[in-house]
Formats: sequence, structure tokens, C-alpha cells
Amino acid sequence: MNVNQALSLLKEEGYKFTGKREQMLSVFAEESRYLSAKEVLTALQTNYPNVSFDTVYRNLSLFEEMEILEVTELDGERRFRFHCSTNHHHHHLICLDCGKTKQVDACPMEWISDNNDEEFEVTGHKFEVYGYCSSCTEGAGA
Repeated sequence: MNVNQALSLLKEEGYKFTGKREQMLSVFAEESRYLSAKEVLTALQTNYPNVSFDTVYRNLSLFEEMEILEVTELDGERRFRFHCSTNHHHHHLICLDCGKTKQVDACPMEWISDNNDEEFEVTGHKFEVYGYCSSCTEGAGA
């Protein structure tokens, strides 16, 4: 997903184009990591000093609902990033310090599906691996 694709999708669904929405989407385009609502709010306040947390969170929820953004939870806080532009099934490694992500093509569901005794019907799954990227590990002196 990118800014233009997201704006087109919003337009197709009948949502108004606003500068705030465009800037919010631009914030995600500039980052390859999960961002908290507070981080998005801070980024918007340069051009929109009176923007409210409610406005930011309402738009983040809309973007999630429209699958423009994907969401995860880190340290008890919802974090958002652009929905992956790839259509193939994959998962992510997520840095607990900076929030950067790395795509992983392997899926543990293959093992689970092969070993499921048919007493459980799987309807979906989410698999994320948490740790620290090399930049954060090096920066911490580890």
C-alpha cells in the first residue's frame, strides 16, 4: 500500500480527501515500522497544531477497517503500519525497540494444518515474532 493507493481507496468508498488524512498516510509511507497513535499525532502537529487525538485515532481505525493499515499490539498499545503491498501469505519479525518489521515467508500454520486431528477448525491466524533488530542491538551495546 502507498499514499496514492490509500487515497484512491478512500475516494472509491466515498470518504472525503483531507490534508490531515494525506499527511497521516505520508507519515506511514516514510516509516517501515509500526507507529503508535501518539507518534502519528506528534508528526501531524507540525502542520496541524490543533489536531486532536480523537481525530487521529478515528482515522487510524478507519484505515484499519479499510485494510489500508495493519495493526499489532506492542507493550499493551495498538500500533499501525501500512498494509503490506504483497498479496502472498507471510508474517513479520517486529523489533520491540524501534518497531521496524521484516517479512517472513514461512508459516507455522503449515505444520499445524499437517498435524491437526480435525477436531479443531482453523478460521484464521496471526503470527508475529518479537525481538530486536540489528540496529537496536548494536545501539544498545550488546
